[in-house]
Amino acid sequence: MIIIGELINCTRKSIAEAVEKRDTAFIQKIAKDQAEAGANYIDVNGGVVGKEAECMRWLVEEVQKVTGLPLSIDTSLPEALEQGLKAYQGKERAIVNSVTDEKERFETTVPIIKNFGAKVIGLCIDDSGMPKTDEDRVRIASSLVEKLTKEGVDKNDIFIDPCIFPVSVDNKNGITALNAISKIKEALDGIQIVCGLSNVSYGLPERKLLNRTFLVMAVTKGLDAAILDPLDKRLMAGLVSAEALVGRDEYCMNYIQAQRDGKLDL
Repeated sequence: MIIIGELINCTRKSIAEAVEKRDTAFIQKIAKDQAEAGANYIDVNGGVVGKEAECMRWLVEEVQKVTGLPLSIDTSLPEALEQGLKAYQGKERAIVNSVTDEKERFETTVPIIKNFGAKVIGLCIDDSGMPKTDEDRVRIASSLVEKLTKEGVDKNDIFIDPCIFPVSVDNKNGITALNAISKIKEALDGIQIVCGLSNVSYGLPERKLLNRTFLVMAVTKGLDAAILDPLDKRLMAGLVSAEALVGRDEYCMNYIQAQRDGKLDL
């Protein structure tokens, strides 16, 4: 499982305040903590209203100083995306989070992605709006993959996000997303699936419990990557356990190593 650490996101009040104040130590500690907890990428979202491009550049510069992990540049604004990728100096390619199948967003984002050779998360949204069914998600995912590959993006560099919506809004949102994961995997051979995990629990109490449960269920459907909180030890323990049980962990060596490292001693 590819783990994208979600915590440096300006939708979180503490992060927005730290970015506004240019609190380098605070931001860098969160980056280091996520890396040490097992993240493979660090997501950076500089969404301060009216200042997103400059905030994105600052975040990318400061996070890179304390971790060698590749970054996920998380923005819908072309200016912020370009500033983030210009500042990025990692040895591994960054991921752009995200492009959609909306005509304007696709046409303004993809040239920047190609220019910097980044990997890309394709979000299952098009000009008709948010997907309602798993069939909608398969249709949009297929369209995105076709268009991205025509633009020269390697299929192996594409992650599809089926869009996880809160079960508090519709109790079928969880199962719809799970079905979409397996159907997209079946329809688009070789395409990796990613999700923003915590969306599923929005608006409900004890959100971590729902996130942990949904992650295990998504692993059984073929989820390849997740944007999540790697500091949640129970979540991470559930993930390593699930991967052992679905045959992704040869001889259960990752599970055994996690136990030796005290990561299952909760």
